[in-house]
This record gives sequence, structure tokens and C-alpha cells, in this order.
Amino acid sequence: MDSILILDFGSQSTQLIARRIRQIGVYGTILSGDTPLEQMGLAGVKGIILSGSPESVYDKDAPKPDPRVYRLGLPILGICYGFQRICHDHGGLVESMGRKEYGRTAIRIGERTALFSRVPDGFLSWMSHGDAVTRLPEGFRIVASSENGLPAAFQKGDFYGLQFHPEVSHCEYGMEILEDFAVTICGAKREWNMDAFLRDMREGLVRRVGDRDVVLMISGGVDSSVVAALLLDCLDPQRVHLLYVDTGLMRSRESEEVIQDLKSLGAVHLHAVDAARRFYEALAGVTDPEKKRQIIGDLFIQVQEREIAAFGVRSYLLAQGTLYPDLVESGQGVGKKAHVIKTHHNVHSPLVEDLRERGLILEPLASLYKDEVRTLGLKLGLPRAMVFRHPFPGPGLAVRIVGEVTKESCDLLRQADQIFIEELRARGFYDAIWQAFCVLLPVRSVGVSGDMRRYGYVLALRAVASTDAISADVFPFPMEDLLAISSRITNSIPLIGRVVYDVSSKPPATIEWE
Repeated sequence: MDSILILDFGSQSTQLIARRIRQIGVYGTILSGDTPLEQMGLAGVKGIILSGSPESVYDKDAPKPDPRVYRLGLPILGICYGFQRICHDHGGLVESMGRKEYGRTAIRIGERTALFSRVPDGFLSWMSHGDAVTRLPEGFRIVASSENGLPAAFQKGDFYGLQFHPEVSHCEYGMEILEDFAVTICGAKREWNMDAFLRDMREGLVRRVGDRDVVLMISGGVDSSVVAALLLDCLDPQRVHLLYVDTGLMRSRESEEVIQDLKSLGAVHLHAVDAARRFYEALAGVTDPEKKRQIIGDLFIQVQEREIAAFGVRSYLLAQGTLYPDLVESGQGVGKKAHVIKTHHNVHSPLVEDLRERGLILEPLASLYKDEVRTLGLKLGLPRAMVFRHPFPGPGLAVRIVGEVTKESCDLLRQADQIFIEELRARGFYDAIWQAFCVLLPVRSVGVSGDMRRYGYVLALRAVASTDAISADVFPFPMEDLLAISSRITNSIPLIGRVVYDVSSKPPATIEWE
């Protein structure tokens, strides 16, 4: 199968490059940026992309590719750091700007190369860099500049460079640019789709699992539900154990719905455990979000180990619904240079890390993004209502309560969240929103109820539009709808005295608050 090889230098969007290439219909594969050439699987590779990075090319320990990569005779596209890397490696100069070129930036095209065959002059790119190319290597030429007068694209033969990120959804014509590279310049055939992924996954799961059982810690969210369907589709259902732990951190009526959904999957072994009291006790007095995630991750594993011992499974793999954004934000991408944005309890818990090091973690969705997981879920026969539920974090309401987590604060947040989601469905907004939820803040605000002073909690509403969770825009509610939703919440829940709406995009914020 034809493919494009992406060399990862630690960018938060490296997997997004591969995903865009796959959307085009060409298989994208990722290796660490410093992989020696002899270890690269180059069969079928038609072109190479050098990813971005949080590092600077002039730093002593900056990641760099095997220099032989440039002599393979394959087309190469450098993106952001990759743009600067190609320049630096061929004798050009890259320097700090002393400021950052960030966000939507207009691009002025000076020369119509094959990369820009379908792109209008002045299109809006997405920038995220603090260094700039100040001198090109011999034979290279600038073919586009940013509105700030900085080099935005260069070319020399089959070497192409882009200072901006075409893979990010905010970049106009990014798909056309990547398609022109993969298909037109590299000549790769469109041979990859979700059917191909599922075929390879079936073979891979059977080989990886061998004669062992698989235990899936299932939350009832989209990711773990798709993993459950995948395991039941690929393996003998007698060897698949679905373990649902009610942490007390779930949304309203969620546990009941989860159990019904799991039964509909045809699971033979379905174990439900009420561990709410244990989680509340473990989280008592804890306010640091990273500590919350660690406690929840460790306790999940402890409960899992106790329950597995009780139902007699000896040799098993622990399956998780980990997606690539979880790994990326936790600094666990392909390369070794990614920065940690926030940890995920199913990635960074010490007990999970120990199991991963021992080769006992099974994460079949770890190369996919949420929209791809949903496509896979539909292909596996899951009901649309289950597949298109809004994402819900593994730590549940614990990371939507800023401050200490108690049963009382969870009950309060559950009430508000239920009203918010009901209103979104009733007003026709739910399916247009990627993710919507409430956040309970650790502050109180003075208000008035009737003629009396009231001192109530502050609740934040969050709703975003996205396609991949790597970037997200604020959902633009009509003001009359926001006012009505806020009024219903404060009128229905006396303990909440003020409602605010979070208007932060990602980046610079993350979707969840913690």
C-alpha cells in the first residue's frame, strides 16, 4: 500500500497530519523523527513529512532526522519546525523572532508551485512559532510570505517547506495543500480507508491477544464502547470481560444507561461495581487536578485488580479506550520531545504506566481521533445515539469540579449538567456541538432571590465546535438561548447563583478545564 511517512519531532499535531493524509485516502505512518534510516520501513513510502516541534533547531539537543533522509530521492515536506529543520540542515539560518507569530495569518503567494495549485492568494493559514528563517540555503527560494513579511513557504526541487500548519482545521485550504503533496507531487495512490484499518486491526488483535483473556475498563463513553464492540467483533466473546466501575463521578442516570448499552453489545461477561464511596474518600481534600487524575487512575486499577481476582481471570491484557489526543496531551506521542499539556488518568497513572511497560495494556484506538472512532463505531453496528454522545473524560465530574470533589458537589453538578444537555437537545443544538458541559467553580457570588441576599455557587457553561479535539472553537449560541438556559439553571437549583459562559478557544485553552 502506498504511504506517506511522517517523522515526529514532538508536535502536538503530528498525528493530525497522518489523519489528514488518511482522509485523503493515502495511508500515513509515523516514526520518531530521529529514527535511523535502516530502521525505517520504506516499502511503499512515496513521500516524507517532517513535523513541527516545541524545540528550536539551533538548540544543542534539538531533534533532527537521519541526514540520509534527504538523499532518498523522495519528495519531502517540512511543516513549521520541519520547515526550519530543512533550512538549517542545508546551511540556512533560523533565528528567534523575539515574539511569536501565532494564530490565523494571511499568506501572500509569490510563486504558484504544485503545493499551491488550488489555493487563492491571501488565504488564512494557522501559525504557531517563535523562530523564523532569516537566510535561505543555496538554491532554495521563497514562494510565499506571511502578512508580517516572514517566509511562509519555500521550495527547491522536491523539497517543500511550510512555516504554517496545513493539518490544523483553522488553516484554510490545508487539505488541498496536503492532497497536492501526497497525491500530485508524491504520486501516492488512494488505497486506505476505515475498512482497511478494521481488517488490519482484526488481524493484529488476534495476534497480540493470543490465548489470553481481555479485560476492558469501560466507562460507557464513545471510546470504550467502540473498543468493547471491536473486541467482541474480533475475539471470542467468552474471553472478553467488560468491567464497569461506578465511581460516583458519572452524569445523571448514566450508570443505568451504560449497563443497558453494554448488554446490547452481546457481552457474555459484564461486571458492574459500585465503588463511589471509595472514590469520594480517596479524593477528599484534594484540589490539584493532576493529583485527582493520578488518584482516579490508580484507584481504577486497584478496583480492577480486585474484581478480576474475584471472577478468576488469570492471564489477561487490560484494554483501554485511549485515543491519540490523550497520548499527545500527555507527552506520550511517537517521539521523545513532546511536552506534557495535561496528564490523562489512562495514560499517566503510575500503575497504568507499569502495566504498559510490562506489555499488558491493549489500546486499539490509540492511533485514531474521535471522528474516526465514531466512523468505526457505526461500521461495527453501534447505535448512532451511542456513537455520537458528547465526549466525557475518564475522571468524570472530578475534572469538572474545580477544587475538592465531594458527593454533594457531584450531585449539584449533575443537576446543572442534566438541565444544560436537556436544553441543548430541546433547542436543536446538541448534534451541532462537539462537547458541552458544566464546570462548578470553587467560588461563591452574592446574588438576590426575591428580596433576600443569596450567596450561591458560580457555574461555567462550556460548549465547543470541533472535528478532532486538537483544536476547537467556541459554539456561538444566540444570546436569547444562553439567557434562557442560565435562567432555568438558577431558578431550578437554588445553590447556583451565577452562570458564566466560557468563550475560550483551543488553543490556547483546552476543552476541559482540568
